[in-house]
Amino acid sequence: MGKFIRHALNYTASPKINLYPRDIIAPAMTNIFAKWKDGLAKTSKAAFGQIATLFGATDITPEIWDELEALLIQADLGMDTADIILDALEKRVDREGLTKAQQLRTALREELRLLLSSPPPLQFEAQPTVILIVGVNGSGKTTSIAKLGHRFSSEGKQVLLGAADTYRAAAVDQLEIWANRLNLPIISGQMGGDAGAVAYDTVKAAISRNSDIVLIDTAGRLHTRFNLMEELKKVHRVVGKAMPGAPHAVWLVMDATTGQNAIQQARAFKEAVKVSGVVLAKLDSSARGGMAFAIQRELGLPILFAGLGEKPEDMQPFDPQAFVNGILGEED
Repeated sequence: MGKFIRHALNYTASPKINLYPRDIIAPAMTNIFAKWKDGLAKTSKAAFGQIATLFGATDITPEIWDELEALLIQADLGMDTADIILDALEKRVDREGLTKAQQLRTALREELRLLLSSPPPLQFEAQPTVILIVGVNGSGKTTSIAKLGHRFSSEGKQVLLGAADTYRAAAVDQLEIWANRLNLPIISGQMGGDAGAVAYDTVKAAISRNSDIVLIDTAGRLHTRFNLMEELKKVHRVVGKAMPGAPHAVWLVMDATTGQNAIQQARAFKEAVKVSGVVLAKLDSSARGGMAFAIQRELGLPILFAGLGEKPEDMQPFDPQAFVNGILGEED
């Protein structure tokens, strides 16, 4: 998996701007584990909570393996990912001579953590650094953009938002409301206008204003609609005309409540516009948090941020260890 992620993060290093989320410290954050635990409560109480009960048995029995497989699939890890975990656990049981269910629980925690690679810091030479945000309708894309803008701004970056989702008037209005609330500058387009033109104007404005980071919203695309995906490719090309080398990153917002159904969508976006990272939205509203494992294993894409609540500060840098602890309901 590490190999795939390294290829996905093929960017040029720079001392100017470091966008890797693990280097961004949340304001007034006193207990990061508590936030992850609360945000993952639904996932933890569903299948993973049953896993904890399963390991209450004294010894490792054949029945435990069958039940564990069913629960991993129920947790939305996917059949292939569940099989990989079970194979790894069976080998550890044989190799380490494990006999107790609690030992198997510890091994499961370690194997889950191994599936979630932490990518190296993302660094960019360009100023402004242009990030194109893509995703399907209803994924939480527009709200995620506002929260990301707030996070970068709170770290002293000059942020400019681009409301290039001209397909839905509500999307422009929504981003403008968020921008005003969070005191973030924004370039907006007219309903039904040329999305590429808005993206172009946003990048040019960012250059003239010496902005550090540009976050451009795009219309929610159904991955099965060829014409819409082609339009998204056009926006991608137009941004490159406004600033050679842009966009410097393409982040896909995925709705955690859709589970495995989102994986096929992600593949289509990755092929169309070279997605380089994932923002996992609505994780706090989902009992399907296990999809995070499938995202990294099947797509080879790093999860950069996760939405753990409704507040702007609830968009958190993805922390693999805190995530595993959260879904298992464990403390560090």
